[in-house]
Amino acid sequence: MSAKIRTIAQMGMLFALAMALSFLEGLLPVLPGLPPGFKLGLSNIVTMYCLFFWGRRKALLMAVLKSSFVLLTRGVTAGLLSLTGGLVSVAVMALLLLPKRSSLSYFTISVAGAVAHNLGQLAAAAFLLQTALSLYYMPVILVAGIGMGAVTGTVLKMVLPYLKRLSPEKPRPKAEP
Repeated sequence: MSAKIRTIAQMGMLFALAMALSFLEGLLPVLPGLPPGFKLGLSNIVTMYCLFFWGRRKALLMAVLKSSFVLLTRGVTAGLLSLTGGLVSVAVMALLLLPKRSSLSYFTISVAGAVAHNLGQLAAAAFLLQTALSLYYMPVILVAGIGMGAVTGTVLKMVLPYLKRLSPEKPRPKAEP
């Protein structure tokens, strides 16, 4: 099998995994104490994996694919929020990985990505609503982003031994926080 076909097949499997995780997350009951609309972001684990092992382009592609799915299944507003959050998140995590041998852990990068994702979505919501009132939600979003990023970073660390088989290269961040 050619390298290009193998890459397409692997990205397809990763996208399917992201959709399965998103579906699974939708089956979970709302966690007590979380503000309305907050999710764990389990499908973001796949985007982080793509960034760490496949690079920025594949991570951006995964964010766009996930957002396209959201657009088709949940509508334009949800699609725009997903795209904005995903692109901002990938951009922030990619910037944190710029030093060739980043000393930041998966956990730290995951938390930063989750907070960036939430802030990107908040900015998009403020734009859509044409009011800065949505920015009052920022403290809640920051706390939730830290918590959700901690969860997804921990889960990523736990599943990495199973995902490494799909990896074309070695990861860049340290495995331990």
